[in-house]
Amino acid sequence: MTALGWKAPDGPAAVPAGTSCAAEADGTGVAAGHGRFTRLRHELRAIHALVHRDLLRLGGQRTHTALMLLHPALYLLILGGGLASLIPRSQLGVGYQAYLFPGMLMMTVQTPAIMVGVRLITDRQSGYLRELLMAPVHRSTLLLGNCAGGTLVATAQGAVLLALAGVAGLPYDPVLLVLLLGCMVLASFTVTALALALAVSLHRAETFHTLLGVVMMPLLFLSGGFFPLTVLPRWVHVLADANPLAYAVDLLRRCISLRVPDHAATAGLDWAGRRPPLLLEAGLLLACGALALLWATRRFNRPE
Repeated sequence: MTALGWKAPDGPAAVPAGTSCAAEADGTGVAAGHGRFTRLRHELRAIHALVHRDLLRLGGQRTHTALMLLHPALYLLILGGGLASLIPRSQLGVGYQAYLFPGMLMMTVQTPAIMVGVRLITDRQSGYLRELLMAPVHRSTLLLGNCAGGTLVATAQGAVLLALAGVAGLPYDPVLLVLLLGCMVLASFTVTALALALAVSLHRAETFHTLLGVVMMPLLFLSGGFFPLTVLPRWVHVLADANPLAYAVDLLRRCISLRVPDHAATAGLDWAGRRPPLLLEAGLLLACGALALLWATRRFNRPE
């Protein structure tokens, strides 16, 4: 009698001819399916463990987290407040603090997202990564766990800065906050994937930091987060169109304009005199992150 209340027939006569082979084949299929399920469960547990590690680090480094949040907050309050009286509202369509707010959100999520790449290099140097690679999971799963953890931590820190929306003159509209949060998830994923794609090819944290100093600041200034891209020379627009941060900032700004009609979306990305559709921008940003993560996975799967 089984747990379902079904009783198997007794005796060999109760078993039709050919049933044993079918049962054996069915048992093999069930075993294979159970094996795949067990394997998937192990992979998901590994991702969960890596995400949990990042959340524990976030909770245990409160001072470090507060300092990272203080930087964009000071930019918004001091830089935005100081330049608000110097830059006419007519030039931006909004007050300068409202214009600066999407750029500050981008600054907030990019720092913890980039730190994922730094930790990957330091884990390799300390030998911790070698211990992780001994786990009975795919190497790509470990990289995916790092990416998921970095995305979650970066989004969480960006969500804290949403509390300053009122300082920038924005309403605390639940729909607006959800839209901004969704954009930050997308931006956090893309920046984390790009950081991992860079980190898997490097072996020294100093080299990683040097490249970030050379690459990230120009990308941030070419994102339209501090000033309109229309004031830049025409040839610079080509660089801005290839800048993933520009798409993230433009998405944040256009989401604000969807919910706050009097905050016009200042001209951002320009494709031959036309603005790209909102969903296309989101799709391109997601594709950039997915391609970066795919390349990082292929590179990370190579034996060292």
